[in-house]
Amino acid sequence: MLDGIVWFFQQLGLAFYNLGFAVTHPQLWLDWSDKQSLMRFVYYGGSVDFFFVVFTTFLVITAIGLWKNGFMWGCVRALEGFANTVGRFVAWAGLLMVLQQIIIVFMQRIFVAASISFGFGLPLTFDVSWWAEELKFYNAMVVSLCATYTFVQGGHVRVDLIYAKVRYRTKRAIDMFGSLFFMMPVACLVWMYGWFFLWRHLIVPNPSASDSLEKLLMKSRALRWNVETIGFSPNGFNGYFLFKILLISYAAMVFLHAVSFFFRSYLEWKEGPESDGKFLDRDSLGDGEEAYEGTH
Repeated sequence: MLDGIVWFFQQLGLAFYNLGFAVTHPQLWLDWSDKQSLMRFVYYGGSVDFFFVVFTTFLVITAIGLWKNGFMWGCVRALEGFANTVGRFVAWAGLLMVLQQIIIVFMQRIFVAASISFGFGLPLTFDVSWWAEELKFYNAMVVSLCATYTFVQGGHVRVDLIYAKVRYRTKRAIDMFGSLFFMMPVACLVWMYGWFFLWRHLIVPNPSASDSLEKLLMKSRALRWNVETIGFSPNGFNGYFLFKILLISYAAMVFLHAVSFFFRSYLEWKEGPESDGKFLDRDSLGDGEEAYEGTH
């Protein structure tokens, strides 16, 4: 028990050194022309060291925010603005998905075309089935990259047995607990599994979460890119490694929004009902549509 506590605080202290070392020696993990550098990037992206760097950064920012609430509100506005910006942009993939499906139907049923070309000069030409399967990628983009945007907008479905009946500050306490003990841990788990799941479909020899840094550096001698390009059908969509990138992007955005939600919940708990929804940037359907707000 005591050894575990000592180890925990050692990792917190080492986080400052590890972050400083990484920032001052970027060539050791960002110079991907060096195979060992790439393997270090793979290792540290899912390592205990990286976790404690992120965790310690969160603790430091939280401590500053507790001292200067204005700083914490600034973090909330920045993180919610990031979620809104990404979500509002990626949401257009829904329209693109609909338009592409219409084109596919016309090309298949009316023009009986076997392939579709897109672009000028050197057009992008693929079989119709490729374009049809690619629609799944647009859907995955909306699901993964608009999740935090939908959270900010209050659009997620909730099943409520207790929350609506309790007092204002109790609600904020529940929100703080949920962000710390549900959102953050789940985001970390998805990141840890998704990180190595991604790299196993990008390089060989396959890295593993159980591999030590020394073992991965030994594997780097035979390292080569082996990007996954196998589809479910012979002429179908072959960019499935992009789904793995979306998975870790989703985990990162959920973690960042968990931080934002914790900060907002704490500040609203401290300042009371008058700060409810403070600086909250939610979309509006326009004048006369108030009854429909929050129901989309």
